[in-house]
Amino acid sequence: MKYDELNSLQKAAIALVAFGTEVSALVLRGLSESELEKITVEIANLGDVPSEIEEKVVEECYQIFMARQYINQGGVDFAKEILEKAVGAKKANEILARLESSFRTSGFNLLKNIDTRQLNSFLQNEHPQTIALILSQLTPHQAAGVISDLPSELQSEVALRIATMEKISPEVLKEIEATLEGQFDTAHTSDLSISGGAKTMAEILNLIESSAEKNILQSIEADDSDLAGEIKNMMFVFDDLILLDDRSIQRLLKEVETKDLSIALKAASEEVRSKIYSNVSERVAVMIKEEMEFMGPMRLSDVEAAQQRIVEAVRHLEEEGQVVISGRGGKEDVIV
Repeated sequence: MKYDELNSLQKAAIALVAFGTEVSALVLRGLSESELEKITVEIANLGDVPSEIEEKVVEECYQIFMARQYINQGGVDFAKEILEKAVGAKKANEILARLESSFRTSGFNLLKNIDTRQLNSFLQNEHPQTIALILSQLTPHQAAGVISDLPSELQSEVALRIATMEKISPEVLKEIEATLEGQFDTAHTSDLSISGGAKTMAEILNLIESSAEKNILQSIEADDSDLAGEIKNMMFVFDDLILLDDRSIQRLLKEVETKDLSIALKAASEEVRSKIYSNVSERVAVMIKEEMEFMGPMRLSDVEAAQQRIVEAVRHLEEEGQVVISGRGGKEDVIV
Protein backbone atom coordinates (compact mmCIF):
# COMPACT_ATOMS: atom_id res chain seq x y z
CA MET A 1 0.00 0.00 0.00
CA LYS A 2 1.38 3.41 -1.05
CA TYR A 3 0.02 6.76 0.14
CA ASP A 4 0.20 8.37 -3.32
CA GLU A 5 -1.93 5.56 -4.79
CA LEU A 6 -4.80 5.95 -2.31
CA ASN A 7 -8.04 7.45 -3.61
CA SER A 8 -10.29 9.74 -1.56
CA LEU A 9 -12.58 6.91 -0.46
CA GLN A 10 -9.68 4.81 0.79
CA LYS A 11 -8.27 7.78 2.71
CA ALA A 12 -11.69 8.39 4.26
CA ALA A 13 -11.89 4.75 5.37
CA ILE A 14 -8.40 4.89 6.92
CA ALA A 15 -9.23 8.15 8.70
CA LEU A 16 -12.47 6.81 10.16
CA VAL A 17 -10.72 3.72 11.50
CA ALA A 18 -7.96 5.90 12.96
CA PHE A 19 -10.45 8.26 14.64
CA GLY A 20 -12.16 5.41 16.47
CA THR A 21 -15.73 4.12 16.60
CA GLU A 22 -17.36 7.04 18.44
CA VAL A 23 -16.09 9.73 16.05
CA SER A 24 -16.68 7.50 13.03
CA ALA A 25 -20.28 6.88 14.08
CA LEU A 26 -20.94 10.64 14.20
CA VAL A 27 -19.49 11.06 10.72
CA LEU A 28 -21.38 8.14 9.22
CA ARG A 29 -24.70 9.49 10.51
CA GLY A 30 -24.33 12.50 8.25
CA LEU A 31 -23.81 10.50 5.04
CA SER A 32 -26.40 9.62 2.44
CA GLU A 33 -27.37 5.97 1.94
CA SER A 34 -25.18 5.58 -1.17
CA GLU A 35 -22.21 7.29 0.50
CA LEU A 36 -22.65 5.15 3.60
CA GLU A 37 -22.68 1.99 1.50
CA LYS A 38 -19.49 2.94 -0.34
CA ILE A 39 -17.51 3.89 2.75
CA THR A 40 -18.74 0.84 4.69
CA VAL A 41 -17.56 -1.50 1.93
CA GLU A 42 -14.20 0.31 1.82
CA ILE A 43 -13.73 -0.01 5.58
CA ALA A 44 -14.67 -3.71 5.44
CA ASN A 45 -12.10 -4.33 2.69
CA LEU A 46 -9.38 -2.35 4.41
CA GLY A 47 -6.40 -4.52 5.26
CA ASP A 48 -3.46 -3.72 7.52
CA VAL A 49 -2.48 -0.07 7.14
CA PRO A 50 1.16 0.83 7.85
CA SER A 51 1.47 3.38 10.67
CA GLU A 52 3.28 5.90 8.46
CA ILE A 53 0.38 5.90 5.96
CA GLU A 54 -2.19 6.26 8.73
CA GLU A 55 -0.23 9.24 10.10
CA LYS A 56 -0.16 10.91 6.68
CA VAL A 57 -3.91 10.46 6.21
CA VAL A 58 -4.68 11.86 9.65
CA GLU A 59 -2.32 14.80 9.00
CA GLU A 60 -4.10 15.50 5.72
CA CYS A 61 -7.46 15.45 7.50
CA TYR A 62 -6.12 17.85 10.12
CA GLN A 63 -4.92 20.25 7.41
CA ILE A 64 -8.33 20.18 5.73
CA PHE A 65 -10.13 20.78 9.04
CA MET A 66 -7.85 23.75 9.77
CA ALA A 67 -8.35 25.11 6.25
CA ARG A 68 -12.11 24.98 6.72
CA GLN A 69 -11.74 26.84 10.02
CA TYR A 70 -9.60 29.52 8.36
CA ILE A 71 -12.21 29.90 5.61
CA ASN A 72 -14.94 30.37 8.18
CA GLN A 73 -12.84 32.96 10.00
CA GLY A 74 -11.79 35.12 7.08
CA GLY A 75 -12.68 33.59 3.74
CA VAL A 76 -10.75 31.66 1.08
CA ASP A 77 -8.06 34.30 0.54
CA PHE A 78 -7.37 34.45 4.27
CA ALA A 79 -7.16 30.65 4.44
CA LYS A 80 -4.77 30.54 1.50
CA GLU A 81 -2.46 33.12 3.08
CA ILE A 82 -2.31 31.25 6.41
CA LEU A 83 -1.85 27.86 4.76
CA GLU A 84 0.93 29.10 2.47
CA LYS A 85 2.87 30.27 5.50
CA ALA A 86 2.32 26.94 7.22
CA VAL A 87 2.77 24.36 4.46
CA GLY A 88 3.89 26.27 1.34
CA ALA A 89 1.99 27.52 -1.73
CA LYS A 90 1.75 24.18 -3.55
CA LYS A 91 0.38 22.26 -0.57
CA ALA A 92 -1.99 25.12 0.29
CA ASN A 93 -3.48 25.03 -3.21
CA GLU A 94 -3.90 21.26 -3.00
CA ILE A 95 -5.75 21.52 0.33
CA LEU A 96 -8.06 24.28 -0.91
CA ALA A 97 -8.72 22.34 -4.12
CA ARG A 98 -9.94 19.39 -2.05
CA LEU A 99 -12.31 21.74 -0.25
CA GLU A 100 -13.58 23.32 -3.47
CA SER A 101 -16.76 21.24 -3.62
CA SER A 102 -17.72 22.30 -0.09
CA PHE A 103 -17.62 25.96 -1.15
CA ARG A 104 -20.83 25.34 -3.02
CA THR A 105 -24.03 26.10 -1.21
CA SER A 106 -26.00 23.07 -0.12
CA GLY A 107 -28.93 24.30 -2.19
CA PHE A 108 -26.85 24.15 -5.35
CA ASN A 109 -25.83 20.59 -4.46
CA LEU A 110 -29.34 19.42 -5.31
CA LEU A 111 -28.59 20.15 -8.97
CA LYS A 112 -26.17 17.22 -9.24
CA ASN A 113 -29.12 14.83 -9.54
CA ILE A 114 -31.18 16.95 -11.95
CA ASP A 115 -31.55 15.71 -15.51
CA THR A 116 -29.79 17.99 -18.02
CA ARG A 117 -32.92 18.39 -20.13
CA GLN A 118 -34.94 19.44 -17.10
CA LEU A 119 -32.25 21.95 -16.16
CA ASN A 120 -32.15 23.31 -19.72
CA SER A 121 -35.90 23.89 -19.59
CA PHE A 122 -35.53 25.75 -16.31
CA LEU A 123 -32.62 27.92 -17.49
CA GLN A 124 -33.81 28.89 -20.98
CA ASN A 125 -35.53 32.11 -19.82
CA GLU A 126 -33.03 33.06 -17.13
CA HIS A 127 -30.58 35.98 -17.31
CA PRO A 128 -27.11 34.97 -18.64
CA GLN A 129 -25.48 35.88 -15.32
CA THR A 130 -27.87 33.60 -13.43
CA ILE A 131 -27.21 30.78 -15.94
CA ALA A 132 -23.46 31.32 -15.55
CA LEU A 133 -23.63 31.19 -11.76
CA ILE A 134 -25.69 27.99 -11.79
CA LEU A 135 -23.46 26.30 -14.39
CA SER A 136 -20.37 27.17 -12.36
CA GLN A 137 -21.80 25.01 -9.56
CA LEU A 138 -22.45 21.93 -11.69
CA THR A 139 -19.94 19.23 -12.45
CA PRO A 140 -18.01 19.96 -15.67
CA HIS A 141 -19.91 17.12 -17.42
CA GLN A 142 -23.30 18.56 -16.43
CA ALA A 143 -22.33 22.11 -17.34
CA ALA A 144 -20.97 20.95 -20.70
CA GLY A 145 -24.28 19.20 -21.44
CA VAL A 146 -26.28 22.32 -20.62
CA ILE A 147 -24.07 24.84 -22.41
CA SER A 148 -23.95 22.69 -25.55
CA ASP A 149 -27.74 23.03 -25.89
CA LEU A 150 -27.80 26.81 -25.46
CA PRO A 151 -28.10 29.04 -28.57
CA SER A 152 -24.62 29.90 -29.89
CA GLU A 153 -24.86 33.59 -28.99
CA LEU A 154 -25.94 32.71 -25.45
CA GLN A 155 -23.18 30.11 -25.16
CA SER A 156 -20.53 32.78 -25.63
CA GLU A 157 -22.10 35.25 -23.23
CA VAL A 158 -22.58 32.66 -20.50
CA ALA A 159 -19.03 31.33 -21.00
CA LEU A 160 -17.53 34.80 -20.66
CA ARG A 161 -19.52 35.43 -17.48
CA ILE A 162 -18.34 32.13 -15.96
CA ALA A 163 -14.72 32.88 -16.80
CA THR A 164 -14.85 36.39 -15.29
CA MET A 165 -17.03 35.53 -12.28
CA GLU A 166 -15.87 36.82 -8.92
CA LYS A 167 -17.05 35.89 -5.44
CA ILE A 168 -20.82 36.04 -5.08
CA SER A 169 -22.36 37.42 -1.89
CA PRO A 170 -24.39 35.05 0.32
CA GLU A 171 -27.44 37.31 -0.12
CA VAL A 172 -27.47 36.82 -3.88
CA LEU A 173 -26.96 33.08 -3.43
CA LYS A 174 -29.90 32.87 -1.03
CA GLU A 175 -32.14 34.52 -3.59
CA ILE A 176 -31.10 32.17 -6.39
CA GLU A 177 -31.17 29.20 -4.05
CA ALA A 178 -34.74 30.00 -3.02
CA THR A 179 -35.73 29.94 -6.70
CA LEU A 180 -34.02 26.58 -7.19
CA GLU A 181 -35.68 25.13 -4.11
CA GLY A 182 -39.09 26.29 -5.29
CA GLN A 183 -38.51 24.94 -8.80
CA PHE A 184 -37.21 21.54 -7.72
CA ASP A 185 -39.30 21.21 -4.54
CA THR A 186 -36.35 20.74 -2.18
CA ALA A 187 -35.45 22.53 1.04
CA HIS A 188 -31.81 23.42 1.73
CA THR A 189 -29.83 26.14 3.45
CA SER A 190 -27.03 28.31 2.05
CA ASP A 191 -23.39 28.19 3.07
CA LEU A 192 -20.35 30.02 1.71
CA SER A 193 -19.86 32.35 -1.23
CA ILE A 194 -18.78 30.80 -4.53
CA SER A 195 -17.06 31.73 -7.77
CA GLY A 196 -16.40 30.53 -11.30
CA GLY A 197 -13.26 31.61 -13.12
CA ALA A 198 -11.05 30.58 -16.01
CA LYS A 199 -10.40 27.12 -14.54
CA THR A 200 -14.13 26.36 -14.29
CA MET A 201 -14.66 27.48 -17.88
CA ALA A 202 -11.69 25.44 -19.12
CA GLU A 203 -13.08 22.29 -17.46
CA ILE A 204 -16.44 22.85 -19.15
CA LEU A 205 -14.93 23.56 -22.57
CA ASN A 206 -12.86 20.40 -22.35
CA LEU A 207 -16.11 18.43 -22.42
CA ILE A 208 -18.20 20.10 -25.12
CA GLU A 209 -18.10 19.41 -28.83
CA SER A 210 -15.33 21.11 -30.82
CA SER A 211 -17.40 23.53 -32.90
CA ALA A 212 -19.12 25.01 -29.83
CA GLU A 213 -15.78 25.17 -28.01
CA LYS A 214 -14.20 27.05 -30.91
CA ASN A 215 -17.07 29.56 -31.17
CA ILE A 216 -17.01 30.24 -27.44
CA LEU A 217 -13.25 30.76 -27.31
CA GLN A 218 -13.37 33.07 -30.33
CA SER A 219 -16.06 35.20 -28.68
CA ILE A 220 -14.15 35.38 -25.40
CA GLU A 221 -10.96 36.25 -27.27
CA ALA A 222 -12.69 39.11 -29.08
CA ASP A 223 -13.80 40.50 -25.73
CA ASP A 224 -10.71 39.68 -23.64
CA SER A 225 -7.70 38.08 -25.37
CA ASP A 226 -5.76 37.65 -22.11
CA LEU A 227 -8.64 35.75 -20.52
CA ALA A 228 -9.00 33.54 -23.60
CA GLY A 229 -5.30 32.74 -23.39
CA GLU A 230 -5.62 31.88 -19.71
CA ILE A 231 -8.50 29.51 -20.42
CA LYS A 232 -6.65 27.83 -23.30
CA ASN A 233 -3.62 27.27 -21.07
CA MET A 234 -5.81 25.38 -18.59
CA MET A 235 -7.43 23.16 -21.20
CA PHE A 236 -6.27 19.82 -22.52
CA VAL A 237 -7.29 18.71 -25.99
CA PHE A 238 -6.42 15.64 -28.03
CA ASP A 239 -3.52 17.22 -29.90
CA ASP A 240 -1.95 18.08 -26.56
CA LEU A 241 -0.88 14.42 -26.34
CA ILE A 242 2.47 15.65 -27.67
CA LEU A 243 2.97 17.29 -24.25
CA LEU A 244 3.08 13.91 -22.50
CA ASP A 245 6.44 12.23 -22.02
CA ASP A 246 7.00 8.72 -23.38
CA ARG A 247 6.33 7.06 -20.02
CA SER A 248 2.99 8.87 -19.74
CA ILE A 249 2.02 7.93 -23.30
CA GLN A 250 2.81 4.30 -22.61
CA ARG A 251 0.73 4.43 -19.41
CA LEU A 252 -2.16 6.02 -21.33
CA LEU A 253 -2.10 3.37 -24.04
CA LYS A 254 -2.78 0.70 -21.41
CA GLU A 255 -6.11 2.42 -20.70
CA VAL A 256 -7.16 2.99 -24.32
CA GLU A 257 -8.82 0.52 -26.68
CA THR A 258 -6.98 0.04 -29.96
CA LYS A 259 -10.16 0.74 -31.93
CA ASP A 260 -10.65 4.09 -30.17
CA LEU A 261 -7.03 4.98 -30.83
CA SER A 262 -7.32 4.14 -34.53
CA ILE A 263 -10.47 6.25 -34.90
CA ALA A 264 -9.01 9.17 -32.94
CA LEU A 265 -5.79 9.24 -34.97
CA LYS A 266 -7.77 9.86 -38.17
CA ALA A 267 -8.16 13.47 -36.99
CA ALA A 268 -4.74 13.82 -35.37
CA SER A 269 -1.76 15.90 -36.41
CA GLU A 270 1.37 14.19 -37.70
CA GLU A 271 3.09 15.12 -34.43
CA VAL A 272 0.52 13.22 -32.40
CA ARG A 273 0.63 10.21 -34.72
CA SER A 274 4.42 10.12 -34.49
CA LYS A 275 4.22 10.38 -30.71
CA ILE A 276 1.91 7.37 -30.55
CA TYR A 277 3.78 5.27 -33.13
CA SER A 278 7.11 5.85 -31.36
CA ASN A 279 5.67 4.40 -28.16
CA VAL A 280 4.27 1.15 -29.55
CA SER A 281 5.95 -1.78 -31.21
CA GLU A 282 6.38 -1.75 -34.98
CA ARG A 283 3.81 -4.53 -35.24
CA VAL A 284 1.21 -2.55 -33.28
CA ALA A 285 1.92 0.61 -35.29
CA VAL A 286 1.31 -1.30 -38.53
CA MET A 287 -1.89 -2.78 -37.11
CA ILE A 288 -3.19 0.68 -36.16
CA LYS A 289 -2.41 2.10 -39.61
CA GLU A 290 -4.09 -0.81 -41.35
CA GLU A 291 -7.20 -0.45 -39.18
CA MET A 292 -7.36 3.28 -39.98
CA GLU A 293 -7.26 2.53 -43.70
CA PHE A 294 -9.82 -0.26 -43.38
CA MET A 295 -12.29 2.07 -41.61
CA GLY A 296 -12.41 4.48 -44.53
CA PRO A 297 -14.14 7.89 -44.16
CA MET A 298 -15.84 8.47 -40.82
CA ARG A 299 -18.17 11.06 -39.35
CA LEU A 300 -16.41 13.90 -37.60
CA SER A 301 -18.63 13.39 -34.54
CA ASP A 302 -17.48 9.76 -34.21
CA VAL A 303 -13.82 10.74 -34.48
CA GLU A 304 -14.23 13.52 -31.91
CA ALA A 305 -16.07 11.16 -29.55
CA ALA A 306 -13.13 8.72 -29.67
CA GLN A 307 -10.70 11.57 -29.07
CA GLN A 308 -12.77 12.75 -26.13
CA ARG A 309 -12.64 9.31 -24.52
CA ILE A 310 -8.85 9.40 -24.75
CA VAL A 311 -8.72 12.94 -23.35
CA GLU A 312 -10.88 11.84 -20.42
CA ALA A 313 -8.49 8.95 -19.81
CA VAL A 314 -5.58 11.42 -19.71
CA ARG A 315 -7.37 13.66 -17.22
CA HIS A 316 -8.25 10.66 -15.03
CA LEU A 317 -4.65 9.45 -15.02
CA GLU A 318 -3.41 12.97 -14.30
CA GLU A 319 -5.72 13.23 -11.29
CA GLU A 320 -4.23 9.98 -10.01
CA GLY A 321 -0.71 11.31 -10.58
CA GLN A 322 0.11 8.63 -13.15
CA VAL A 323 0.79 11.00 -16.06
CA VAL A 324 2.23 14.51 -16.23
CA ILE A 325 1.15 17.23 -18.68
CA SER A 326 3.99 19.68 -19.22
CA GLY A 327 1.94 22.44 -20.89
CA ARG A 328 -0.49 23.08 -23.73
CA GLY A 329 0.07 22.79 -27.48
CA GLY A 330 -1.94 23.80 -30.51
CA LYS A 331 -5.17 22.34 -31.82
CA GLU A 332 -5.83 21.28 -35.36
CA ASP A 333 -9.28 21.09 -36.92
CA VAL A 334 -8.37 19.24 -40.12
CA ILE A 335 -9.54 15.66 -40.64
CA VAL A 336 -7.05 13.44 -42.48
